[in-house]
Amino acid sequence: MDCPSTTAWRVAQHRAKHQILDRGTIFPDPLACPILGLDEQDPDLTHDQPGEKSFRSFLAIRSRIAEDKLANAVKRGTKQVVILGGGLETLGLRGPCSHKNVTFFEVDSPAMHVWKQRHLASLGLCVPSSLIFVSVDFETVTLIKDLITAGINTTQPVFFSWLGVVPYLSRSSIENTLQSAAIFPDSEIVFDYGEPIENYSGHHRALMEKRSKLVESFGEPWISRFQPEEMHSLLQNTGFDDILDFDRNRIASYFGWPPVHATQKASPHVVCARTHNN
Repeated sequence: MDCPSTTAWRVAQHRAKHQILDRGTIFPDPLACPILGLDEQDPDLTHDQPGEKSFRSFLAIRSRIAEDKLANAVKRGTKQVVILGGGLETLGLRGPCSHKNVTFFEVDSPAMHVWKQRHLASLGLCVPSSLIFVSVDFETVTLIKDLITAGINTTQPVFFSWLGVVPYLSRSSIENTLQSAAIFPDSEIVFDYGEPIENYSGHHRALMEKRSKLVESFGEPWISRFQPEEMHSLLQNTGFDDILDFDRNRIASYFGWPPVHATQKASPHVVCARTHNN
């Protein structure tokens, strides 16, 4: 594996494991295994590591919520989708199967895009004409310029999928990205964020500290974490006036699962936010 991002590769492995070990019950993805180039019987995909299942389930949850919201946006007439931090995401590859006449702009670093396109070609996975790769450095403020160059229409609605990226960015970069997304009419964005590790306690905190050290060892440390009220304020200040924040209890309600009765108050979050500007 020579993927430029170790975390992107590991997340892709977890998505594939969800298909195999959990039968894709939360989020089915027919390309989750093929994009890795691994057989479904590969030991890397058929064995659980301690404490892994809950994290894997959250990855499936955030994808399911994002793509449910995307389906609703497409029904409203949205024809442009921006995938921020594409990594080994398969949405743009699967797009034509479920969202015809929709253009997908997959945004990531130049190194990731060069590698991903070579990787897809080596696997014989076709890149549909509806998928456009847009190379951007998230720590700059050129996102809108680069999207326009790639062909996005700034007068039409856009759905943004921004999964697994926010913790790795500076707060100024997060704010700039949200401001950029909010300029589009009837813009919608779905992303996830984490609360400060200090909000956790007991074995949950120990697990978060372990994960923090792990991603730091990959050279991809967590930089930004938010109190929920901080994130809501940031969204409002950047132009989003319709905010739905899924913590663990709202996630349980969304999927029709029993309420979570836990002493642990901190939670991973998936946020859906919309603008209503014209």
